[in-house]
Amino acid sequence: MDISVETLETSALTKAQLADLLFEQIGLSKRESKDMIDAFFSLIATSLVDGTDVKITGFGNFQIRTKAPRPGRNPRTGEAIPIAARRVVTFHASQKLKGQIQHQGLDTPVAF
Repeated sequence: MDISVETLETSALTKAQLADLLFEQIGLSKRESKDMIDAFFSLIATSLVDGTDVKITGFGNFQIRTKAPRPGRNPRTGEAIPIAARRVVTFHASQKLKGQIQHQGLDTPVAF
């Protein structure tokens, strides 16, 4: 099944647009489509908050990385300020996704 996003009006794909695509191309109701998208992203977010990496085969990995505290500098004043330790999310695209981005034109649908 090919899911086309050619009719998007913006350069960003939104959750609402994903729900509309599920409604139009798979036949779920609008409510079911919205609930499915919300549940999908909620599951990813909850897993990351809990410290669990998320691996989506053929797409990529979302990982939590802990950054150590470090000295910083206010660029406007030059004043030294400490930057606290924090956790950040990183994304690493899979080799399959990287290959599709490098070797396929924009007019070719992407299948996972």
